[in-house]
Amino acid sequence: MFMHATVANDSAIVADLTFHHQLSIYLKDSNAYGNTYFARYFEWQGICREKWFYECISRDMLQKEGVFITKHAEQDYLQETFPFQDVRCEVNTLDVRRCSFWLEFRFYSEGHPVSVGRQQIVFANHQKQITALPEIVIKRIKRYEMMK
Repeated sequence: MFMHATVANDSAIVADLTFHHQLSIYLKDSNAYGNTYFARYFEWQGICREKWFYECISRDMLQKEGVFITKHAEQDYLQETFPFQDVRCEVNTLDVRRCSFWLEFRFYSEGHPVSVGRQQIVFANHQKQITALPEIVIKRIKRYEMMK
C-alpha cells in the first residue's frame, strides 16, 4: 500500500492522498476465452474498499458505531485483462457528505487503464437507519477526496 499526493491521468483530478493496492489475476479469474470475468472487478472493488478503510480510516471498521451499506456500484470496462497480469488499483473519494460518500476505483495493468468503478457508500446505525459518520472519520475520508 502506498499513500501519496497524486495527479491521475486526467490532470483535473487532484487529491491529497490516493490509496494504492496491487492485485494479481489467476486462471480462476478468467473465462473460456482467457479474459477476466467482469464480476472480478466488483470483487476487487470490495477488496480495495476494505483494505483502504482498514489501513486509512478505521481499523475496527466502525463496527461499534454502525454499518456501511453499498447503495450503488458500477464498473466501466476500458480494456481486457488476462491471467497472470498484475492489476494496480487507485482509490479516491468523491462527494463526501455527513452520511455518505462515493469511492472511485481506477484499475491499471501494465501502465494502461483497464477499468473504472464507483460505489456510493451510506453509513447507518445498527438498526439500519441512515446516520452521520463520526466527524473524525469524515476528516479522514476527505483526505482522499478528488476535486474535479
